[in-house]
Amino acid sequence: MRKRVFVIGGGPAGIMAAGKACELGNDVMLFEKNNKLGKKVLISGKGRCNITNNTDIEGLIKNTPGNGNFLYSSFYTFSNQDLISMLNGLGLETKVERGERVFPVSDNSKDVVDTLWKFLELKGVKVRLNSPVDSIVTKDGKVTGIITRDGQKLECDSVVVATGGVSYPGTGSTGDGFKMAKSLGHRVIDLKPSLVPLLTKEKWVKDLQGLSLKNVEVTLKNMRGKKIYNDFGEMLFTHFGVSGPIILSASRHILDYGFKDVVLSIDLKPALNEEKLYDRLTRDFEKYSRKQFKNALDDLLPSKMIPVVIDLSSISPDKFVNQINREEKRNLVKLLKNLELNICGARPINEAIVTAGGVSTLEINPSTMESKLVKGLFFAGEVIDVDAYTGGFNLTIAFSTGYLAGANC
Repeated sequence: MRKRVFVIGGGPAGIMAAGKACELGNDVMLFEKNNKLGKKVLISGKGRCNITNNTDIEGLIKNTPGNGNFLYSSFYTFSNQDLISMLNGLGLETKVERGERVFPVSDNSKDVVDTLWKFLELKGVKVRLNSPVDSIVTKDGKVTGIITRDGQKLECDSVVVATGGVSYPGTGSTGDGFKMAKSLGHRVIDLKPSLVPLLTKEKWVKDLQGLSLKNVEVTLKNMRGKKIYNDFGEMLFTHFGVSGPIILSASRHILDYGFKDVVLSIDLKPALNEEKLYDRLTRDFEKYSRKQFKNALDDLLPSKMIPVVIDLSSISPDKFVNQINREEKRNLVKLLKNLELNICGARPINEAIVTAGGVSTLEINPSTMESKLVKGLFFAGEVIDVDAYTGGFNLTIAFSTGYLAGANC
């Protein structure tokens, strides 16, 4: 039986839901509040769009700390490999990079959005841009229509809410779906920033603003010294603290700590143990034995970092290298292997890549994405209380849950 389906939200979840629902013979209309589709996709991956991750299903679940088990049906119904095949079939060439991250060969997120537009056109979805939806209308526990922001009341059989979270509100993610869900009796789990830059108590980070470190290892510990998280990769210093891929992933692990009372340790030379680093330092000091300490670290550290390390080492910058004793050298090695920062907060949720929290998974059927409270009401993507690490996992969630919602509405 042909149904009239409305999809609210023109991001990856909404686009996938609309296309699949239309493919099954339904009359589908997609409502997007912005003047274009996929605004958040356009800025994702620094404009390159990390579409998905090339891992297996268990890998997808493992990298989804926020209610990953809820997504088994979604991932098995429409997997990352299904997504890659679909996009390739639509003419978008993809490639796999470090960490199994999948990007368009063009390194241009606009090509991803253009391909999704093509998908909608091929399926026959009607798209209404600049069309915010104000509320969902129900009767006797069933969806009957929507009311648009300009007061139009439109009838339908099913609604898919795919409005995103509250991060990056400039892309249109302003929490509309949470208000709709609450008004229909759904519980919305507290919204928190996930994959977000971190604040530090130490003010010297300002001196390193803009410095990117590659191939470093970070470890997070609580105040009792228990290890919370460990990762290797790239990070960035900012005027307020730290950011970059491994920091964003690390932030998800301390969300429940309130982003405070946590120590971040940076190993600047993870390829060398303390003894080997000591030997390396000894060779450098022999090479620069007649230079002052402040001029002897160029082979070891980025120039921007040298003054900070010297200050933290408590060794006089004017001291000649041949006067630095063994104990001072040992302490310098420990500093390079364990540069500590005290985490005291996170940037606001509107700067987070992903919103943690959302419509409770206990009130959504994981096999269909339909509400357990209101018949004909479906949820997809970031509006649901699911969230994952960086690496293409959150977009995979959006596409998979969108597909499942569209297949069942």
